[in-house]
Amino acid sequence: MNLEEYFARTGYKGSTEKQDLETLTDIFQHHIRAVPFENLSIHCGEEITLELEHVYDKIVRRKRGGWCMENNQLLGWVLKGLGYDTSFLGAYVYNPHQNTYTTLMTHLIVKVVIDGKAYVVDGGFGVSYQMWQPMEIVSGKDQPQAPGVFRFTEKNGVWYLEKTRRRQCIPNQSFSSSDLLEKRECRQVYMFSLEPRTVEDFQFQCTYLQTSPDSLFTKKSICALQTTNGFRALIGWTFTETTYNYKENMDLVEFVTLKDEEVEKTLKEKFNITLERKLVPINVKASYTI
Repeated sequence: MNLEEYFARTGYKGSTEKQDLETLTDIFQHHIRAVPFENLSIHCGEEITLELEHVYDKIVRRKRGGWCMENNQLLGWVLKGLGYDTSFLGAYVYNPHQNTYTTLMTHLIVKVVIDGKAYVVDGGFGVSYQMWQPMEIVSGKDQPQAPGVFRFTEKNGVWYLEKTRRRQCIPNQSFSSSDLLEKRECRQVYMFSLEPRTVEDFQFQCTYLQTSPDSLFTKKSICALQTTNGFRALIGWTFTETTYNYKENMDLVEFVTLKDEEVEKTLKEKFNITLERKLVPINVKASYTI
């Protein structure tokens, strides 16, 4: 494991000497545009483990992606290796269909402190809720980014992340009522505390999420990657490409349904992923919106 090999994977060629916000943002953006958020291992007979060496091999050498516990663990290792003051936090993800937060702490995020200011660096959420810049941990302040306006609010030591999106233009009207589309302009993303966590705190959740029939991740095969002007995602057989702010205060959301034989080709061409085992796509209706 070495940082040079990781940076070759993400294409980052900037400074590794400065531990400032600008450098952090640049490293972070290279990660989310090179490393997909994906759970494809579950649907091609591979086990997802949280051993750092395994995560490194999967993402850096095999050029795969991963979910939050993989992406953010690797990001945390990189930033710590560069000298950043980093720690892990644990979050509870909002379920839009049940209008509540999960009872399991399933989302691992990274906290980075620079010049006395604390930031959340989260490279493992995917789709339109993927932040593009580190977010300062400050309550009630709008933090506009390309994907929309993010905001933290704090109540009794609990921090809540929400995002306000633009209006959506959907050329393929047959998808205008898709359960994948978020209907609300503003919605909660997750909640967390500032209590430091370890990767070991997520071992049970890692097993549960990839095996339980109640898990979102067993119900949907997901692969999402941020681009320079939006993101693309493959959920089951549904490929979607979103362009942020393509018109004033409007995002373009394009949908297409793939045939079985188009899935592997799309993964290679749009996400730079080549799987070693056969993927069995799945898209059971569940609480997942883009």
